[in-house]
Amino acid sequence: MHDQRIGIIGGTGLYELPGFEKVDEKTITTAFGEPSAPLKILKSGEKEVVFLPRHGENHHLLPTELNHRANIMAMKMMGVKWLIGVSAVGSFKEALPPQTMVFVDQFIDRTRLVQTFFGNGLVARVGFAYPTEPSLSKILAQCAIELGLKHQLGGTYVNMAGPAFSTLAESRLYKSWDADVIGMTSLSEAKLCREAEIAYAPIAMVTDFDAWHPHHDAVSVEMVVKNLQANGANARKLVSRFLEIFDPQQADFPSHHSLDGALMTALEDIPATTRQNLEPILHRFF
Repeated sequence: MHDQRIGIIGGTGLYELPGFEKVDEKTITTAFGEPSAPLKILKSGEKEVVFLPRHGENHHLLPTELNHRANIMAMKMMGVKWLIGVSAVGSFKEALPPQTMVFVDQFIDRTRLVQTFFGNGLVARVGFAYPTEPSLSKILAQCAIELGLKHQLGGTYVNMAGPAFSTLAESRLYKSWDADVIGMTSLSEAKLCREAEIAYAPIAMVTDFDAWHPHHDAVSVEMVVKNLQANGANARKLVSRFLEIFDPQQADFPSHHSLDGALMTALEDIPATTRQNLEPILHRFF
């Protein structure tokens, strides 16, 4: 049971999942440091859920301060096999107004951050042409349809570094690329989940139009907060419905085998410390 858990990483506006039975809370230290907060173990029927607020319980961590490697490794150590990442984003399209969900399937990296578990004597390269798990996103989209939530299945997410938002010139450039949304967090999670063989599906929750929009200057803090609150409520509804219908026994996806053929260093040549640090990811190879 403990290797069949569903992980939820909550973003801005989603700091908890009320309505579920809390079974336990774990404070974990990984080989890459500590995750953003203690991990809450929740129960949904017979399913166990691991919840982590990405920016900490009091939203005290900037996007650039997040320890993504610790967050994803902690999820792996807790037996998470499927992970849903909820995040707040800006929109580049009139058809994606605030309070729309986008089940992202592509990324453009504007951070220049290197996010990998590998190195230190182990070379591995995973396939990343399709960076999210489409089967998981399709289930989420079906839940959105049932609940009458505005959404789009598929879309390109520009991942910028932050914490400042885009300049007008940058925003216009990204829009000209036909990108859909912009945020600061999901790409690192997608890369690390692929290396950890966790099926990952991001939910990008639109809070506002980015700087390109002619009425962007009229956006107030109150409007953004209102959208954040509505998005948080919608995300909780979506996750609840997803947990009702999701069948772990029928959900073995290609993401769960992403290291097959990816390890370029011979197993016997992997340094002992690296092998130990990555044991939660590599244990099936030994």
